[in-house]
Amino acid sequence: MIRSGFILGLLLGIHAYLFAEGLFPKALSPRTANYDIRVRLDTAGNRLIGVEKIVFHNQTDNAIVDLQFHTYLNAFKNTASTFFQESNREFSLIDLDDRPMEEWGWVDVLSVETKDKVDLLASAQYIQPDDDNKEDQTVLWMPLDKPLLPGDSIVLDMLFEAKLPKAMVRTGYGSNHYYLVAQWFPKLGVYEGKGDRYEVEGQWNCHQFHSSCEFFGDFGVYKVEITVPKGFKVGASGLRTHMAEDGDGYVTHWFVAEDVIDFTWTAFPDFVEVNDKWKEVDIRLLLHPAHVKDSNKYLIPIKEAMAYLHQHVGEYPYPTLTIVDPPFRTINTGGMEYPTLITGGCIYGMPDGIRTTEVLSVHEFCHQYFMQMISSNEQEEAWMDEGFTNYMEGRIMDAIYGEKHSVIDYPFFHTGNRERNRLRYTGMDNPKIAEIFRYGWEFPHGGFRDLTYSKTGTWLATLEGLVGLEVMDEILKTYFERWKFNHPCARDFIEVVNDVVRARHGDKFGEDMNWFFEQVLYRSDVCDYAVGSINVQEVGAYNGVFDTNNKKTFSSNKNNTTKNLFESKVILHRLGEVYMPVEVVVRFENGEEITETWDGIDRGKAFTYIRSSKVESVYIDPEHKIWIDINFNNNSLTKQPDTFPLWKHISEFFFWLQQIFQLGAALA
Repeated sequence: MIRSGFILGLLLGIHAYLFAEGLFPKALSPRTANYDIRVRLDTAGNRLIGVEKIVFHNQTDNAIVDLQFHTYLNAFKNTASTFFQESNREFSLIDLDDRPMEEWGWVDVLSVETKDKVDLLASAQYIQPDDDNKEDQTVLWMPLDKPLLPGDSIVLDMLFEAKLPKAMVRTGYGSNHYYLVAQWFPKLGVYEGKGDRYEVEGQWNCHQFHSSCEFFGDFGVYKVEITVPKGFKVGASGLRTHMAEDGDGYVTHWFVAEDVIDFTWTAFPDFVEVNDKWKEVDIRLLLHPAHVKDSNKYLIPIKEAMAYLHQHVGEYPYPTLTIVDPPFRTINTGGMEYPTLITGGCIYGMPDGIRTTEVLSVHEFCHQYFMQMISSNEQEEAWMDEGFTNYMEGRIMDAIYGEKHSVIDYPFFHTGNRERNRLRYTGMDNPKIAEIFRYGWEFPHGGFRDLTYSKTGTWLATLEGLVGLEVMDEILKTYFERWKFNHPCARDFIEVVNDVVRARHGDKFGEDMNWFFEQVLYRSDVCDYAVGSINVQEVGAYNGVFDTNNKKTFSSNKNNTTKNLFESKVILHRLGEVYMPVEVVVRFENGEEITETWDGIDRGKAFTYIRSSKVESVYIDPEHKIWIDINFNNNSLTKQPDTFPLWKHISEFFFWLQQIFQLGAALA
């Protein structure tokens, strides 16, 4: 039963809270959708009672005739939801068939009114824009009583009640009253006008909650009052402005988050708080008591990542960052990213040489740039957030801990982050299973994570290898400055690449880089170059009778005037469909070395040398600029026996052992 006095108090509190002072002197984003929320946590029933005031601005050229809301928590209402139908229960740590009623979650919208007291809920209904699954209730549609014209705004007052699920993935509660409260309130989708991202005529982008996809939202200002029982430590997106006891055993925490796309919070009586700073950013680490000694596994890489991204991409403008370390039994709420709040993952007793906590921390902080500030659509173009984050994670981890030691670091047993990520793609049973450019839930035969995360990170590393690190940084900085606090799509990033590469390299790579993206993004082909053979023979070393000028002549090695001159012929193959310009290093027995360039287009290429020294070895792409090459082991050939292929099997062993170590943090 919801108490009417409490609801009245919530509404009065929101009216006053609307006039709270802002954080930034100037808006950083369009602030299209803004939320003022008051919520109270009922720990006995794991329920939330809340009201929200939504101010939505129509910043398009279209008249908007309806509204669409995400009601994400309904994904956890039953196994008939699209989320569970797609997940095949992969996220659950218990048998869902035995899950009691109190462990499921949902959200009910109880009322929605405009400032003119028009009731919008009466005509509302759940819709399923993606799969026609009538049991799915994660998108709520409401017709407006009159069109919202371009430049106009609408103010809504909404009352809702939410039941949190026992944590399965991304959100929920755990034992000892641990809460990660994410995707918890009814939230508007994104209305895209003509020309926004892609050429649409004006429509809501409000997908259902899919198991493999995350979220897409408009930028706005969030002012949130969170009331919890006394004794709870609370962390949230944004800055806590103040807190006060209510006199009834509850405490209210006031938070403000500006120019963000979502709001998430956590509460737990047992959190141990550790505070730190990077420049002017306050870092708040909320640790499970068992992990206090591991605080530096979070703080050191986070501060290094902040410095690295500041230098190579752009400024982190927010005054705070909160890091949540979940209890082990709810570690499936770890490895997630929200505005100015990330969740990590730490396993008690994990050796220092295995850096899963560090990898998670860096990865999730990178998301503050790629999909938080650069707000791409995680459901339609997941590669633009997870792939970019995967790429930057590799660069940062290798920069901090060494490129051969950043994930596992023991004297005779080590591997780096970038190579680990590459192996997740190249080690796929079928790397051609799908192209990357498709909606996140449209990978029916698998491969979503390996392709959107690891393949994208690998071809971004390849782009870096082709254009050079300095130019790659210019691409990233230009992309960030051009598209921060906005919603870019694939064509926008490709345009940045073409602009920067043309300015820095001219026509070295052709008129533009579209040929590159056509292969790595829009097709599922693989790249594989190989040294086919090295053939050497002595010049003029032919014996016998030959016809020369209609006469029989005799040749003998004894009469060879070109003795000790050798013809070496090198044969290269393009085994995969993808072509890339490659460098080829040819080494001779006398120590001489030649670097050739090959556009990589033909299926085969031959280089011939007549010299006094024989070709000893050939290396295609010796500096590993073409990271997307699916098999480095066939990139070289030597005339002498070589034991290095053994390392292929050792690398595979390291990879699979690491997967076992990372099982507890598999949702990174």
